[in-house]
Amino acid sequence: MPVSVISAFIVLLCFACGTGAFAVQGPGHWTLESTLRQLDNEARTFHSLTADMERTKVTVVVNDKSTESGKIFVRRDDKMRIEITTPDPKTILRSGNDLFLYNPKIKQVEEYDLGKHRALVDQFLLLGFGTSGSDLQKGYLVTMLGEEEVNKRQVVKLELTPRSDEARKQVSKIHIWLDENTWLPDQQQVFETGSGDYFLIRFTNVVRNPKLSDNEFKQHWPKGATRVKPQG
Repeated sequence: MPVSVISAFIVLLCFACGTGAFAVQGPGHWTLESTLRQLDNEARTFHSLTADMERTKVTVVVNDKSTESGKIFVRRDDKMRIEITTPDPKTILRSGNDLFLYNPKIKQVEEYDLGKHRALVDQFLLLGFGTSGSDLQKGYLVTMLGEEEVNKRQVVKLELTPRSDEARKQVSKIHIWLDENTWLPDQQQVFETGSGDYFLIRFTNVVRNPKLSDNEFKQHWPKGATRVKPQG
């Protein structure tokens, strides 16, 4: 699979946790079993999500950090748009099997057909957007790491280890913090296989089930934008 597509998958993965409503169990009482049951309950009513996000890539060997921020729009029917606004604007758009990476600096759109890699894409996107706890367990070994306080909010922390060999070639493990008051993602940490490098993603202003029209997920590229289909 092309390196650029792998990077895009990791970006998608980094923002792929979105379940919501309100927890019904008090702080200090969550177990793995009750957390997975809560995800089962939330999956029944999840349809869409918008959120602001900040994504920091940490390169361990040289202790380098780079941060970008923007907004994510998701619909449960395999539609997603990520608008990176700073420092370098870019758009990542997914609609079914089609993936587009738009770079406004050079007015170029990279187009990919995810058909051959759909199993891997779906494996990564199991992290949220209405996925039930039982489906999560099919794709990952789920470990309860406990409860802690993040940004003055009580959260449940889970560790996910991909079950499939193909998925583990890209990501070794994922940590997810779920806000116990809203049952929405507070942050994620995604560890790349081999290097130990990781992404840390923080979510703010999360809105569950907003109305998102088809227009949100159409290709609104400017006139004259070059389209390329990288091989690999």
